[in-house]
Amino acid sequence: MNKLASIVLSVVILLHTIGLHTDDLVQIDEFIEHAKFHSEQYGDNVFVFISKHYGELKAAHEQEHQEEKEDHEQLPFQHHSHLSSIVAYTPNPLHTELETPMITEYKDSNFYYQAPSSSSHTKGLLQPPRHS
Repeated sequence: MNKLASIVLSVVILLHTIGLHTDDLVQIDEFIEHAKFHSEQYGDNVFVFISKHYGELKAAHEQEHQEEKEDHEQLPFQHHSHLSSIVAYTPNPLHTELETPMITEYKDSNFYYQAPSSSSHTKGLLQPPRHS
């Protein structure tokens, strides 16, 4: 179940990263129908069709064929989104005065290592792997 959830989440992130949305996937049939219309009506192949609706011929095609405006609005990948991130830098001056550190006397500490006594250590759960 975790693998399935991670795969689905990865696909969703990938689709949103490249700009695909669910409404674009739903409108793929409109894209195919309009491509067939252009193929039958104007003899356009797929590359010319994509160029007329998404590329360098888009402006000229929209001016020449105003009657297809409603069909063009139904095509996928027509949304324009803008992503911006605003970076704000606020200087926070740190006013500290240099102080001389206090040197304390060396004292011999009296703590020592004790072997762990929990059951997790005795059962080998938290032990390093052993090579056979």
